[in-house]
Amino acid sequence: MSSMLQAVTDQDFDRIVETSPIPVLVEFWKPGCGHCRALMAELERLQADMGSNLLMLTMNVDENFQIPAELEVSSLPALALYRDGEFVKFIGGIGTKGEILKQIVYKP
Repeated sequence: MSSMLQAVTDQDFDRIVETSPIPVLVEFWKPGCGHCRALMAELERLQADMGSNLLMLTMNVDENFQIPAELEVSSLPALALYRDGEFVKFIGGIGTKGEILKQIVYKP
């Protein structure tokens, strides 16, 4: 599945997330997951809007086990938000671009 979003692995995840000067949004997905593909399309639209204000990554859980296990990712797709290298929260459900954006921008 080709995507304009950057794929990330267990090996480079921490380095990329911890050194990012901007918030990071990670989609955990696997091949054959239709909802995952739908969400990825929304994320690509969001990436086009956000540009360099948000780093979006995708992680294939069929190929990477460590990070999904650490986060206890149980259902797919899952969206995780990081800020300043720290896990902030999961963004639930199959969101639309607008819903996802609201959850990223809102700081409790």
